[in-house]
Amino acid sequence: MKRAAGFTLLEVLASLVLLALLLVGVYSGIRTATHSVRSGTATVERIDQIRSAQQFLRRELAQSLTQPFGKTDQGEPIYFEGSAREMRYVAPLPGYLGKLGPQLQRLQLVEDGHGGFRLELSLALLPPDGKKPPQPLGEPQVLFDHISQGSFNYRGVDRQGAPVPWSASWADGRLLPQLVRIDLQSQGRESWPQLDVPLRVNPAQTGLMRMGLRGGMR
Repeated sequence: MKRAAGFTLLEVLASLVLLALLLVGVYSGIRTATHSVRSGTATVERIDQIRSAQQFLRRELAQSLTQPFGKTDQGEPIYFEGSAREMRYVAPLPGYLGKLGPQLQRLQLVEDGHGGFRLELSLALLPPDGKKPPQPLGEPQVLFDHISQGSFNYRGVDRQGAPVPWSASWADGRLLPQLVRIDLQSQGRESWPQLDVPLRVNPAQTGLMRMGLRGGMR
């Protein structure tokens, strides 16, 4: 009688080893592809976050208004406050949010508790009569996070028309700076392009220009 055809134990074990190696290779490839997709998606989202934050800040700062939100000790109006990690100004919000009128905007670098910072925007409603303090509107919104370090800088002219070089603080709140610089360093590989935004004409300069025009008309 002839023996029935079949596989030896050694052949079966060899086949299982080859199958296991094949499955390991397939799993490794799938994991690498998944990691690449996630990494690419995270990079795209991060770039979109940077672009959206810069567009928003450029628009809002450029539309800053000469509307006071406080007074100095001498009773003079304050239009702008700026330090290395915080600035306050008045500007209208875009879209349906603008129906609430110009709002006091507070841009701030806040520690995130993990050795870094996040860029937050807080809004407050200005009272019509100007006698009450601005009322906070909602929770602060994070514009950009995972920041290793950053700063705000300002440049402009003083009330006598003399140029004020780049500085980490804006001393005279009765005037708006001519330029605001937002310089941030991301903790990731995506870089934050240095953002320089020109602001509106200073209240004092506007008044001088009007006086000059009136004098010329006479």
